[in-house]
Amino acid sequence: MARTLLDAQLRWQLLSHLRNARMLTDDLFRLVQPDALYDRPISERHRIVFYLGHLEAFDWNLICAHSFGMDSGQKKLDRLFAFGIDPTSGDLPDDQPDDWPREPEIRQYNSKIRASVDRCLDHASGDQLFWVAIEHRLMHAETLTYMLHWLPFSKKRVERFLVDADTRRAAARQVEIPAGIATLGISRNAGRFGWDNEFNAHHVDLPAFSIDMHKVTNAEYLEFVSAGGYQERSLWSEAGWEWIAKNRIQHPKFWVARGDGWVCRTMFADVPLPLAWPVYVSHAEAEAYARWKGKSLPTEAQFHRAAFGTPTGSERLYPWGNADPERQHGNFDFYRWNPTRVDAHPAGQSAFGVAGLVGNGWEWTSTKFRPFPGFEAFPFYPGYSANFFDGEHYVMKGASARTGSLLLRRSFRNWFQPFYPNIYAGFRCVEN
Repeated sequence: MARTLLDAQLRWQLLSHLRNARMLTDDLFRLVQPDALYDRPISERHRIVFYLGHLEAFDWNLICAHSFGMDSGQKKLDRLFAFGIDPTSGDLPDDQPDDWPREPEIRQYNSKIRASVDRCLDHASGDQLFWVAIEHRLMHAETLTYMLHWLPFSKKRVERFLVDADTRRAAARQVEIPAGIATLGISRNAGRFGWDNEFNAHHVDLPAFSIDMHKVTNAEYLEFVSAGGYQERSLWSEAGWEWIAKNRIQHPKFWVARGDGWVCRTMFADVPLPLAWPVYVSHAEAEAYARWKGKSLPTEAQFHRAAFGTPTGSERLYPWGNADPERQHGNFDFYRWNPTRVDAHPAGQSAFGVAGLVGNGWEWTSTKFRPFPGFEAFPFYPGYSANFFDGEHYVMKGASARTGSLLLRRSFRNWFQPFYPNIYAGFRCVEN
């Protein structure tokens, strides 16, 4: 029986998104000076060169090999670039630059695979695997940015970038959220793509709570640092205290002491600490600050209620409503390299008046990454979520400046380990 091919409009939509995602990652690799391609800016991660081959190898293994039974003739590269790492044991990778293929060989491999994937799209009868490939690449366009952020400035080709020179502080306010329902996840009959951990939709009844109107800023977090927060054992979990003591951590990784003050490390330069930018910290640091304030981090359900709920009981697709994301709604979709003021996008406020819930930095929650009721692992990618249901990862919601617009849907879940300080992740506090 002949397969029904995807209609021309959907094929073009998928190809357009795929090419846009490829362009984003190609541009990132062009930032790297040739002598830095085999560097490892984050000690827990692979060398940069791995990601140059990984994106294409992932697409090949998922689509061409898995779905179409094709043979690349380069199985060694298919395996070498198949999977990234998320070390939980504390062991660091010890491979050497010479363990990896040379750049010309990888680029030739990539070119061949891209052509093969495009041909597969012309003969595909389903779209799910292509959405997986597109969103996987968009995620790496963000995580690769995190890696390049920690590459020395001299090893990057400097791009034009904007820095908000406004040194005013943002007003700190709390917003009261009435009791109500939060809908988490996405329904299987919604007819929209979602990763396996986004299913199935379910409702959570929440009592009233209050939440910070804005993300915690550098200025607010500076008060915690100045008050000796990193020296006060009672503010930290046992594991958190062990982590900061062992690594001699005294401040957020994005901050650099300079003279009597602080500068902030951005992608291309150190700049005077922007007081109204959101602070970027690990989950452990966010949790310690919240405890210092006598508050807590929001649960995933509380974030949803504050972001997507309304006083009338209905729920929105985005904090601002049901309209597609636009630039006035927040700092996302690769428009900028840097954060903006936490109060820079009033058009993006939720129905309750909570600001900056999508974009400008992911937000840590107190919820450990676990499956929703009715979870079913993707048969073609069984470990995508299930490998991380280990009680050692926390859910993040929202988005950063380097998050693609396709990933802004309310059901999307991100997650990281609590002692990982290299990402664009902030937080806000709640009182119950």
